[in-house]
Amino acid sequence: GDAAAAGSYGYTNSGYSVYEEENDRLTESLRTKVSAIKSLSIEIGTEVKNQNKMLSEMENDFDSTGGLLGATMGRLRTLSRGSQTKLLCYMMLFSLFVFFVIYWIIKLR
Repeated sequence: GDAAAAGSYGYTNSGYSVYEEENDRLTESLRTKVSAIKSLSIEIGTEVKNQNKMLSEMENDFDSTGGLLGATMGRLRTLSRGSQTKLLCYMMLFSLFVFFVIYWIIKLR
């Protein structure tokens, strides 16, 4: 009985060893995968921070552009409310000036 018990104990011990080696191998594989996921999540976090920074800068640029456009529109409204005859006079003088410059260039050829 002792030999049979010792033999079965040895078999059980070696079977346990096989399962323990398999568990160790799976544990190491899981540890590698967790490490890869951790580094990937850190890289994603860094990328998200960079993207948020760029979006914030874009928002500031758009705000400043909107302010500039608003100021320009305000000037155009002020100009359009001003005296139309004065503006028309300036446009006519400019047109005459351009006409005489073109006439003079053609005459010199």
